[in-house]
Amino acid sequence: MDVNPKERFFEVDALRAVAIVLMVIYHFFFDLDFFSISEFDMHSGLIVVIGRSAAILFIFLVGVSLTLSYSRASRCKSGKEIFIHNLKRGAGIFGWGLVITLVTATFLESGTIYFGILHLIGVSIIISYPFLKYRWFNLIAGLVLLFAGIPMDAAYVDYPWLLWIGLKPHGFYTLDYFPLIPWFGLVLLGIYTGNSLYPDYKRSFRMCDCEGNAGVRLLEYLGKKSLLIYLVHQPVIVGMLLLLTSF
Repeated sequence: MDVNPKERFFEVDALRAVAIVLMVIYHFFFDLDFFSISEFDMHSGLIVVIGRSAAILFIFLVGVSLTLSYSRASRCKSGKEIFIHNLKRGAGIFGWGLVITLVTATFLESGTIYFGILHLIGVSIIISYPFLKYRWFNLIAGLVLLFAGIPMDAAYVDYPWLLWIGLKPHGFYTLDYFPLIPWFGLVLLGIYTGNSLYPDYKRSFRMCDCEGNAGVRLLEYLGKKSLLIYLVHQPVIVGMLLLLTSF
């Protein structure tokens, strides 16, 4: 079967949309609590499940998407060209992470986001290139990093320079924190899954014939716009809440 390099796998975009919708829901309740409009328990219960599920799915799909773009690009581009493309793409997303760092440092009294989910995704896209060809190695390495996050979470240092890895100083507080350990492990598991389910840019499984469904098409569209939605949803939610509470 010939491979169409322009084809997108709608289920990946749809799942990414599910992740971004869950994230919007989580941040809506987070903002209600943060601005003392309504009180919610943000450390346990269903809200935490929604937030963590969104992040886990979103990061996992980064790995899956990286394998798809690599499989597609490797048919017509050299390894150097693919790496440069990933470098630019990752740097761009990391740059948006730095914008969030600047905004939170400027407008919040505490909780500056130094290495949040966009920082993680940007760096992951850049450093993932050597892993994209492999399958089982990524499964093992991903699990190792995930389990390494357990002792890392309880480890503290006297300086902040290794926050990006997962080593934080005592008393460190941030509103969003996704260090490479353990979260890059989830990206590697996504790469493993992508190489397993979509070898040579083809599905290795049967997919339901539901791409024409209106709901699926909506999710597919939202999934394609996930970065834009992520960047604008918080200002929109905060603006709406502040406007509503001003009356």
